[in-house]
Amino acid sequence: MGPASLQDDTEPEEKEPKEEMESYRYLLQAGSQLESTLQQVTVPLSLKEVGGYIEKQVAYLSGGRGEDSSVIITLPECSAFSDIPEEALAKVFTYLTLIPRTRQPGVKFIIILDRRLDTWASIKTALARIAASFPGNLHLVLVLRPTSFFHRTVTDIGFRFSQEDFMLKMPVVMLSSVTDLLRYIDENQLTSEFGGTLDYCHSDWIVLRTAIESFAVTVKDIAQMLQGFGTELAETELPDEGKAIESLLESHTDKYRKLKGAIRSVSKEGRHLLLSLETSGKEDDSQWDVKLDWETVQRLLAQLRDMESAFDGFFEKHHLKLHQYLQLLRYEQSFQEMELCLDHLMAQERELTTSVDTMAQTEQALKRLDGLESNAQEVMTRAQIIILHGHQLSAGHHYAMALIMQRCNELRHYCDTLNAALKTKHTRLLQTHQLLLCLGQAQTWCDDGAYLLANQLVDKFQSKDGAQAALRDIEGFLDGAPSMLSSGPDVLTIEYEAVITSQLQAKIGETFEKHAAVQQMIQNRQASLRKLADKHVRPVQLVAPRPENPPRSKSPLFSPKHGDGLKFTFDLSLPGKRTSRKSPNPRKIEVIHDYQESRSCVSYSLEGEDSPDLLKRHVMRELIETERIYVEELLAVLLGYRAEMDNPALSGLLPPILRSKRDILFGNMPEIYNFHSRVFLQDLEGCLEAPEGVGACFLERKESFQMYECYCQNKPRSEALWRQFSDCTFFQECQKKLEHKLGLDSYLLKPVQRLTKYQLLLKELLKYSTDCEGTSELQGALTAMLDLLKSVNDSMHQIAITGYEGEICELGRVLMQGSFSVWISHKRGPTRMKELARFKPMQRHLFLYERALLFCKKREEHGDGCDKTPSYSFKHCLKMTAVGITENVKGDVKKFEIWYSGREEVYVVQAPTVEVKMAWLNELRRILTNQQKMLRDEAYQHGQMVGHMQLSPPHSESKQQRASVSSEDTESGRSSPDPQPHSPKHQHNRRSWPGAHHSVDICEGLEEWPGGRDPFHPSDTEDEVLVQLSPGRYMALVDCLQNGPDSIPIKCGDVIQLQCEDSRGRWLVKNLSRRQEGFIAAASLQQIIGDSSRGHSSRLGDPGNLKVRKLSSP
Repeated sequence: MGPASLQDDTEPEEKEPKEEMESYRYLLQAGSQLESTLQQVTVPLSLKEVGGYIEKQVAYLSGGRGEDSSVIITLPECSAFSDIPEEALAKVFTYLTLIPRTRQPGVKFIIILDRRLDTWASIKTALARIAASFPGNLHLVLVLRPTSFFHRTVTDIGFRFSQEDFMLKMPVVMLSSVTDLLRYIDENQLTSEFGGTLDYCHSDWIVLRTAIESFAVTVKDIAQMLQGFGTELAETELPDEGKAIESLLESHTDKYRKLKGAIRSVSKEGRHLLLSLETSGKEDDSQWDVKLDWETVQRLLAQLRDMESAFDGFFEKHHLKLHQYLQLLRYEQSFQEMELCLDHLMAQERELTTSVDTMAQTEQALKRLDGLESNAQEVMTRAQIIILHGHQLSAGHHYAMALIMQRCNELRHYCDTLNAALKTKHTRLLQTHQLLLCLGQAQTWCDDGAYLLANQLVDKFQSKDGAQAALRDIEGFLDGAPSMLSSGPDVLTIEYEAVITSQLQAKIGETFEKHAAVQQMIQNRQASLRKLADKHVRPVQLVAPRPENPPRSKSPLFSPKHGDGLKFTFDLSLPGKRTSRKSPNPRKIEVIHDYQESRSCVSYSLEGEDSPDLLKRHVMRELIETERIYVEELLAVLLGYRAEMDNPALSGLLPPILRSKRDILFGNMPEIYNFHSRVFLQDLEGCLEAPEGVGACFLERKESFQMYECYCQNKPRSEALWRQFSDCTFFQECQKKLEHKLGLDSYLLKPVQRLTKYQLLLKELLKYSTDCEGTSELQGALTAMLDLLKSVNDSMHQIAITGYEGEICELGRVLMQGSFSVWISHKRGPTRMKELARFKPMQRHLFLYERALLFCKKREEHGDGCDKTPSYSFKHCLKMTAVGITENVKGDVKKFEIWYSGREEVYVVQAPTVEVKMAWLNELRRILTNQQKMLRDEAYQHGQMVGHMQLSPPHSESKQQRASVSSEDTESGRSSPDPQPHSPKHQHNRRSWPGAHHSVDICEGLEEWPGGRDPFHPSDTEDEVLVQLSPGRYMALVDCLQNGPDSIPIKCGDVIQLQCEDSRGRWLVKNLSRRQEGFIAAASLQQIIGDSSRGHSSRLGDPGNLKVRKLSSP
């Protein structure tokens, strides 16, 4: 995957991360607010655009105010006033009026026209131009008339005749002197030239206005630059090369620094301007315009800071985005390089064949595999570094965290797959090497035997002593025979089934043929020698027979170094739920206690007449004391062994492969320790003075104890790993530091020991708590712990099931399991001779789940000594929705019936004991009763009356599957094993659940069926009835879940069309009811359309019965 596709994988997070776009939105918002403020406080005309007329003081704003806060504009004496163009005068008036109007819309103006040294003609012209050019709301025009007598007289006369013209345009007041001016305007609002006290300097005003306008323009430019740069960053396309990104980061950072410098410069200018305005304002508090200017500059500075902050946040997010994208590109490059390395290693692994036939080929393959494993270990170490780097990026809240974690998981999957493949091939090659070594030893032994016989001189064993010596030589030679020769070729083939090739099979055959020939030669020689020895009278010597089977080697768990301990054996099989007596090797858990701890924890030899309360306290103290010791031992293991695996000082003693498998070795012991140390021990200590509360304590933590099931399921893997590395120096060093007498394996067994100990302590507490407070809780706690032990035991058996194609977890929780003798009968035509073998019992191990009943065959235990573990081959599955039971079968109280799909298939099950039978019947009855209740509830909710839910079912057969239970005695007066209908009296005496009206008796006299063989001899013959599949439309009779990406789900009642069968035995099926199409295995189709179609066809439009054929499978 390249960088281009990388951008596609990380959208929308990578192109437009939410945080970055949010920051960009804040930047645009701050810029918009700043522009709005600039429009409000700035004048459209600048001082430069007005020209030099403001500097010539044609008119000015002194800052004074008149009536109603009218702004005063002063027109001083100006000899060149008449020469000013109309356009320029209009700009002057517009500029001077815009300054107050932008701050205070609707403000009024007062014009003071100083013409004390002028003429009436000049006054008249000035008034006319003012009337024509003044843009604001002119409140009053105050004219200081000429002071000379002549011009004043002319002015009075002229104004009297022209007054009406002027007054229509604007209010004009002709003043004779400055004193008259004070009647209209206060003294403190007039400048000194009019006898007032207002301080005004025109040059300072121009400098200040220039500075304010320049500052506003600069702020506007900076805002536009920030917005432009922000838009550029937001619209930048991310390049696909690391160098391009680095260049982009460098250029953006350079522009950012320049903008930051410009912002600092403008901010500094604004602060200086504020300082100048503050100085002016302090000198004269009456200058309102200075205050307004100060507020304007302060507002612009604040909004500039806001925009700067928004820009900083946006740039930080964008810079982080680019930096993280650069990290992502580099990480992706590392991932692709590592992926190529792993693909190359996996290709090499696939090329390495394990099909070798000679010792030289095996050793060469092992050498190549060792080199490949060394290279793989180095590459996987680098892969782990890349994975660690990915986790570091994710911990740093990288925006592409999901993609990075996906890459980490892919690398981890690659490493695990490669490691598992290498380990599998290594194991196979070692097995082949071991087999070839054993065959070579056997061949050598045969050659040595032939050589021994050839070197025995006939003249030397003609005497008694010579014959006996020759016999002793032969017996000594036979005692040294390789063990594999005593097992036979079939056992050897099964043991090395995974690596057997045709050439190796031929070698095995040659070896055993050679052994048989040599053995025959030895037997002939022995017979001759015995005849020679028997000719002489010799005393009879009693010889102790040599045991046929050598004693089993002890497990490494209980090696001689554990000699100081005592070993006890606990069988997790509970009363009433035992496995078959015929099972020679029941699963057991061996528990080791130190000799110092071998005292009983639940039996107390107390003298005197101690009260039950005192006895309960003794048990309670024992429970708490052993719990503390248990927690301390767990902590010692976790700190003294598990944590030491990360100790650099001991890293050289620890094999690298073991460090990555410590979770297998220790299981979930850290979780168990946390629960007991932080929760359960405190709960128990709280019950020290109130033992009656300990039952509630166990019940409250009932769900937490389920973690032991996970620990026990992992125990076989942990033991296998320990046996592989038990001689490691690391463990010996840790044991020496901890000063433990026993090895780590003994302490890994502590959780199992503790689990079995709780129920003993609870029994003891219950014994002393008769009719006391908390007795019911104690009984519930004991039941919960016994159920937990049973659940652990059942789960340990469940994980050994092989051959089941579906997901076992979909069947629900395993409720019971055990071994039974099983007979099978099918309801169909006349019984053929081939079917008679069906009535020999088969040994089957049954697993009862919430939704199904599995029939499995228990296989021989594999391995030697403690490695022996049973396995269960899956044979058949019955869905509980189509199961019924008959509780009693006449002739044997340990038998009961399980029938399927309305007795289409009947399974006669013989339990080892009556107690086991009743326990299974109770559980089956509970499941079927719950199913019927659910069906009633569904029918009630939908307002429908379902036929098989009625209390009085009709006599006509229903096509729906039934779940029923009946209790009856079957008749045995028939010689034919073919099922027959019930007699009326049995129909009358039957106790049944709804839907059991058509249950059929099965013949009980099966064990008397003539056949010349023991009828109870276990038989592996199973008959399965299959429907001959052909294209066409069918009605689905059972549900079928989706199994695979190209499969489809089927519901009961759907109309399906079978189209064609592929090379893998799957049918292309079209679900017409749901408009879906996909592949379904032929075995699944047998169940979907075949379970209830043996008596009537489920094929739509085909009235004939489907053809069925009977197959036999071992």
